[in-house]
Amino acid sequence: MKNLIGIDKLKAEILADKLNDLLANYQLFYQNLRGFHWNIKGKEFFELHLKFEELYNDAVIKVDEIAERILTLEGEPLHTFSDYLKTTEITEAKGVSNGVDGVKITLQNFFALINKEREILAIAADANDEGTLSLMSDYIVQTEKTMWMLNSYLK
Repeated sequence: MKNLIGIDKLKAEILADKLNDLLANYQLFYQNLRGFHWNIKGKEFFELHLKFEELYNDAVIKVDEIAERILTLEGEPLHTFSDYLKTTEITEAKGVSNGVDGVKITLQNFFALINKEREILAIAADANDEGTLSLMSDYIVQTEKTMWMLNSYLK
């Protein structure tokens, strides 16, 4: 049995569940970035304030894209923080004002996200779901580059 876009319904449901997990993680990732943006202090304030803003602006776009992909697969995106907190691997980063600590946490969060994106990529390939494949492929390329840059900042 196929859904509206021609994906096997069971595979689409599995993909929607995995995408909801990614969505929850992106929401916590986004909120952490906002906190870093607001609370970073010290010599690297100006550059990190801008970098965290760039990252959270990108994350909020991805949140919307992921939710819309879930809907396209005929799933229902999670939309409450209580659901996100039950689902997410990324934890809340509270009280972080040191820039290096914020960058380290951001790298850890990116590592969690990229692992989830690669898992979804494999499932999407098996389901012949080009839309999700393309989305995850784009995210992975962007995440890899950002991880390299953040890691270089810490050297």
